Amino acid sequence: MKTIKLGNSQMNVSATALGIMRMVRLDPKEATNVLENVHDKGINFIDSADIYGNGDSERIFGKAFKQSSLKRDDFFIQSKGGIVLDPKKSSGELVFGQRYDFSKQHLIETVDKILQRMQIDYLDSFLLHRPDPLMELSEVADAFDELQASGKVRHFGVSNFNPMQVEMLQSELNQKLMINQLQFGVMHTGPIQFGLHTNMQDDASINRDGEIIEYSRLHNMTIQAWSPYQYGLFAGTFIDNPKFPELNNKLQELADKYGVTKNAIATAWILRHPAKMQVILGSMNPKHLDESIAGTDITLTNQEWYDVYFAAGNDLP
Repeated sequence: MKTIKLGNSQMNVSATALGIMRMVRLDPKEATNVLENVHDKGINFIDSADIYGNGDSERIFGKAFKQSSLKRDDFFIQSKGGIVLDPKKSSGELVFGQRYDFSKQHLIETVDKILQRMQIDYLDSFLLHRPDPLMELSEVADAFDELQASGKVRHFGVSNFNPMQVEMLQSELNQKLMINQLQFGVMHTGPIQFGLHTNMQDDASINRDGEIIEYSRLHNMTIQAWSPYQYGLFAGTFIDNPKFPELNNKLQELADKYGVTKNAIATAWILRHPAKMQVILGSMNPKHLDESIAGTDITLTNQEWYDVYFAAGNDLP
């Protein structure tokens, strides 16, 4: 398993991580099998969020981890918080918020509940799930200080923040933000597309995210790519999707060359970027996980990377 340095630390973590949002679909025995399988394949990173499955994903993880042969230090365990669920819109793994809440009380209570559900004593990292325009920087800073001093959280980061939001928050913190979790993949290329179209006037030149990849590289923040095989937000996967024949043909061509599957090529495409991203794998299917993990052993050529980018419907100015 390929590894990366996490943030500005000296910690080596697996280039792919297991996201447990869909663990709500499993019983504890099935979840145990998933955890032991990915660990055997070299994954040492778990990603969660307090809202996944309305907390049930973490409860199942806790039971599964407890009954597994795994030890606490076998995994770097991360969760996210700050979204207050809207129960009227949320069901199972499909969850929506009614507001964001970055108050000190809410963040500390959130971590306490995460630890209780996951049956662990501390989180290796805790991320703010989405930027809250009402956040009081001093409250977030106080919460982070207390969580770290108590030993409940070791490291901190954010998710879906743009560069100025990171800068603003970082200005009040005593901890270095190590991680920014962002949607990125073959069919979600906005953060690099606008840069390729600099000084152009077409739609591809619109800067929707700030220079988030460039910022992250300059500040040694690890980008964690979520929903790497999805197009849109909840539209579905592009793998084997008849809506994307050119892309799937190119992925299959490269998969045949390297003796892997399309999922592996889609993983390798993200990891080929010099930002040294980490790919969050959200499947609970051992076969699909194995196929995706295989991409960590492949280094696409520059031309192959661009060929996949073109097949996804992008161009060069």
